[in-house]
Amino acid sequence: MIRGVSSRSSQLLWRTVLRDQPLRRFASSVATQKKTKEEIIEEIKQQESSVVKVAGIDIDGILRGKYMHKDKFISSTKNGFGFCSVIFGWDSADLTYDHVDFTGYHNGYPDTSAVVDLSTYRRIPWENNIPFFLLSFVDKETKPLYLCPRSVLKRVVDQSHEMGYEPLIGVEYEWFNYQETSQSMAQKKYMDPTPLTPGMFGYSILRAGQNQEYFHSIIENMGKFNVPIEGIHTETGPGVYEAAILFGTAMESADRGTLFKASVKELAHDLKIMPSFMAKPSVDLPGCSGHLHQNLACLKTGKNLFYDEKDPLSMSETFKSYLAGQLHLLPEFLPFYAPTINSYKRLVDGYWAPTTPTWGIDNRTVAIRILPSGPKSTRLEFRVTGSDMNTYLAVAASVASGLYGVRNKMKLPHEPVIGSGYVAAQQRGIERLPRTLQEATEKLAKSQIAEELLGKEFVKHFVDTRRHEYALFNREVTNWEVKRYFEAI
Repeated sequence: MIRGVSSRSSQLLWRTVLRDQPLRRFASSVATQKKTKEEIIEEIKQQESSVVKVAGIDIDGILRGKYMHKDKFISSTKNGFGFCSVIFGWDSADLTYDHVDFTGYHNGYPDTSAVVDLSTYRRIPWENNIPFFLLSFVDKETKPLYLCPRSVLKRVVDQSHEMGYEPLIGVEYEWFNYQETSQSMAQKKYMDPTPLTPGMFGYSILRAGQNQEYFHSIIENMGKFNVPIEGIHTETGPGVYEAAILFGTAMESADRGTLFKASVKELAHDLKIMPSFMAKPSVDLPGCSGHLHQNLACLKTGKNLFYDEKDPLSMSETFKSYLAGQLHLLPEFLPFYAPTINSYKRLVDGYWAPTTPTWGIDNRTVAIRILPSGPKSTRLEFRVTGSDMNTYLAVAASVASGLYGVRNKMKLPHEPVIGSGYVAAQQRGIERLPRTLQEATEKLAKSQIAEELLGKEFVKHFVDTRRHEYALFNREVTNWEVKRYFEAI
């Protein structure tokens, strides 16, 4: 099994884009041609349909939004509109948090202000081509709201720009697919879903061909929706797929990643297929990764700042310090990469997921895989993240930790791992990553660096939400407990 394969076509795409040209030109050329505010509004005024769809992102990376009449939408482009603050006051199952400061029963869940980001304008090809826009949230002074995932990422991108860098990100997801619907899974009480296809059959042309309508629907519709897919294939595992999204700037890639997950679920529904981006749906099978390819480009020239032809590993000092920062902060930043109880069931030895802050050259058993692919495409693959990540927060935390290493000229803590990362970590005495969400959250709660890089108020809120998550789980009685203790004890 080869997880997260980096094909030659992937390297060529990175090389093609990273020419010696100003990065601003590159960023606009990758996306569809941007229209002016006036052009967008006029286009919506003239459309036959009266419907516009908008959505913001909650703390778990879930799209929360609504349909708007086009007249109301056009009006909202001037000063925004009210959106219930409960979007940051409840969890993925709409259970409200008990002890967060921003919103709750203590202030009556007032509205917060949502602002339409016109630069995210798309049309939904599988929904009568209606317009779609992403929202950002602002405070009473119209400053970016500290809880908004897009605002958290923007803060990090702004820091990067001040240093003269543009972070480039490529997102990959693995996910399971089942012959189920929301209704059938509810009736089954989320037990024993039927896989879309049987058996372990990674890179299977046969399985892909048997479900070609689904494959084609994803590639063609995502392309029209400005979420361009570089490649998609079956992974090892019953009904498991992997897709690589064309890389771009950090915000564009986080937008694309989030929209990809939500859109695949909609497209699959029409075919009576149910996707799951849960990190580890089955104890007997490998989990689902959400790898993040990264490098830094010069804002002025577009040059890849990770490459140095004089270095034996083709790694620049900037690259080494960026990597050192990520390795150093990985243990205390882990909840940003593994945000759920289930995330930690994926991070176990021997299941193609890293368990220690290690690095290596083209090595898929370590936390950060280095790809020295020449002056245009040298990059790292951040392998800790699962497909259950909030992509904005994972990108923000990983880039921020890398920039922290660059600012402090950090040195790599050890030589690259050759062979098994699991064995090497034991031999070198490298400390294991936290094993549970509770352990990881309490480590993050003590991190002054996280507060410095991502904002004290945001980190406190995020920690409170993760404490809520593990507190709920700690009260649950699982099937494992019932089977083990019901009769025997």
